[in-house]
Amino acid sequence: MNILLTGATGYIGKRLLPLLVAQGHHVICCVRDKDRFYLPENLIDKVQVIEVDFLNQESLSAIPNEIDAAYYLIHSMSGSAKNYDELEYASAMNFVDRMNLTQVKQVIYLSGIVNDTILSKHLASRKAVEDVLKTGLFAITTLRAGIIVGSGSASFEIIRDLVNKLPVMITPKWLNTKCQPIAISDVLDFLMGSLHQPETYDQNFDIGGPDILTYKEMLLGFAQAAGLKRYIYTVPVMTPKLSSYWLYFVTSTTYKLAAALVSSMKVEVVCKDNRINALLGVVPMTYNEAVARALVKIDKDDIVSSWKDAMISGQFTGSVADYLKVPKKNCFIDRRKKEILNRSYTTERIWSIGGETGWYYGDWLWEIRGFLDKLVGGVGLRRGRTNKHDIHSGDVLDFWRVLYANKKEGKLVLYAEMKLPGEAWLEFKIIHNTLYQAATFKPHGFWGKLYWYSVLPFHGFIFEGMINKLIKK
Repeated sequence: MNILLTGATGYIGKRLLPLLVAQGHHVICCVRDKDRFYLPENLIDKVQVIEVDFLNQESLSAIPNEIDAAYYLIHSMSGSAKNYDELEYASAMNFVDRMNLTQVKQVIYLSGIVNDTILSKHLASRKAVEDVLKTGLFAITTLRAGIIVGSGSASFEIIRDLVNKLPVMITPKWLNTKCQPIAISDVLDFLMGSLHQPETYDQNFDIGGPDILTYKEMLLGFAQAAGLKRYIYTVPVMTPKLSSYWLYFVTSTTYKLAAALVSSMKVEVVCKDNRINALLGVVPMTYNEAVARALVKIDKDDIVSSWKDAMISGQFTGSVADYLKVPKKNCFIDRRKKEILNRSYTTERIWSIGGETGWYYGDWLWEIRGFLDKLVGGVGLRRGRTNKHDIHSGDVLDFWRVLYANKKEGKLVLYAEMKLPGEAWLEFKIIHNTLYQAATFKPHGFWGKLYWYSVLPFHGFIFEGMINKLIKK
């Protein structure tokens, strides 16, 4: 079939795409920016990529009419705008209007469990989107999930951060709230199994694993799987705002995402109707099994997608093309070049930079800069990177966003997402037997210039040491 996949660059979309292709479907991927959408070579000839912004009705004309089914995977738990719920509503309305003009027979929507009369803003927004989709001229299948457990999922990475970093936790009382987590592989089974299944048309289903756990039990369960001894004490005095800041400073999450999660975690998300398990023949795995599988994926550096690579994890706005041409006029530039001894060695070093590997020289200074960035509301260094040795356009790399990554060419361009009085780029290029390294800063006014000169003494130390480490074993 011809399948329309929205949210193709997201955590779920990236994992669903190869499964749809493997079943022989032709997939039309909707992305806002083609330059930040990486396709493996084995999928290029089997996928059509179109640029669509569902807040821009004119862009929806790129969607072909010959569509059999569509996946609606557009969510914004922590959009930059305070009125993200209104934007999600508008996106859904525009989607329905366009789908009504196509041949689509079924739309599958991944939503959140909404079995409480008092919903958080983000769960209420998902329910509102579901109501909009029901007005379409097509059949709608809604799958409602709670916490998704898998390598790279926002919830799982927060759990991992908390357990790995804090032997003792003083936590808010919402950690005693119950939820029904589900493994990412089971979510994908339900999404695939619902496709072209008339029994699922115009219905909604709760999907979850067999375990009903408190968030505290989930943290302790992860600790046990990771072989760590952890102690958790809950107190009633932590306000939602304080809880959000607690998550923000301890984990890799953004403050806005932390606030959205805290708001949702006060509401129980337990499945009421799991008849879809028998309908599709899916037997969801336990929480312990899901955690164990996720840890194996992380150990093998086999993480297909991560929430950190989504635009909501940082300060990046616009398209990659808008930033790819590094400016020279009215900029401060630190340029260095060195003759390389082994091109393959230097390339691998560049492609492994950041994350757990670090920046090869003066890591403690990078860590201080990341901490200061967190203090002023930036992303800090904790996002790391999705894969240890693999980088693609659009990925995050600590407090940078990857604009361009071509390993054969030996060129990597990064854009700073830290809080700055200006804009910054970091480039690496290998031409013949020479490595060229450039740090470019475009200041915004007086404070930008002051910032550059205040950090200038450290540049000779950091950047010279880094380029030397990139060329020498």
